Amino acid sequence: MDANDISFGESRGADAQLTYGSYLRLAELLDNQRLESDPPAHDELLFITIHQVYELWFKQLLHEATAARDAMVQHGAGDDRLWWARHLLSRMHVIERLLVHQIDVLETMTPQDFLEFRQRLAPASGFQSVQFRELEFLSGHKDPGFVRRFQGLTDAERDRLGRRLEEPSLWEGFLHVLGEKGLDVSSDEMTIASLRSVAHDRDKYAEVWVLAEALLEHDELAAGWRARHVMMVERMIGSKTGTGGSTGAAYLRSRLELKYYPLLWELRSVL
Repeated sequence: MDANDISFGESRGADAQLTYGSYLRLAELLDNQRLESDPPAHDELLFITIHQVYELWFKQLLHEATAARDAMVQHGAGDDRLWWARHLLSRMHVIERLLVHQIDVLETMTPQDFLEFRQRLAPASGFQSVQFRELEFLSGHKDPGFVRRFQGLTDAERDRLGRRLEEPSLWEGFLHVLGEKGLDVSSDEMTIASLRSVAHDRDKYAEVWVLAEALLEHDELAAGWRARHVMMVERMIGSKTGTGGSTGAAYLRSRLELKYYPLLWELRSVL
């Protein structure tokens, strides 16, 4: 694609036309891959690029999940946009599948190539991805202990995580929808009973059932990413500790059983 073939809109002034590069801030973006290795390790650029792209997709996922949550929370207050929540969750599913496939690119790097620069990364670690934790909190897995355990949080990052802990999650938005449909969500037991009613009367509760399935798919795709991620880590560093001091693959394996929406999984056993 040639930048000269693309027009992004109106002039920015008498002597400053909006261009492909200026619209996407390419000069700044392409200057943000700074290698720590000296002499430069060939695969460090790949490692940085992959993780920066992950963070961009995490930003997009947060954007979509927040809007989907808001559409559910606002349901019944003169706002009926459950279709919008379903649409955004579907977009999230596509992005989440892409995140899994992106690991294939990272695995073109051999363990030997990674070891050329790995020690220069310490004490930085993927464990410190604030946006990833925001996604977990927003999805419904709120862990205040993470904020306490996190070393090196800036004040702005701590505030962001604090807000995510306090605001409604996707699950809480879904419970609001159930309540607006006249279904009892006063306890886990009653919520399961309500979900059974939804599952057995999909003509009446079509919108609710589709939302439930969309949330479950989000949960399943997140679990798939965690499983694929731990296999990649084991392939790269085996049982070595993480650069941030974690137990590496052992820690990641401890999170494989995490479920955002255990009641939606439990529903399968009681249908």
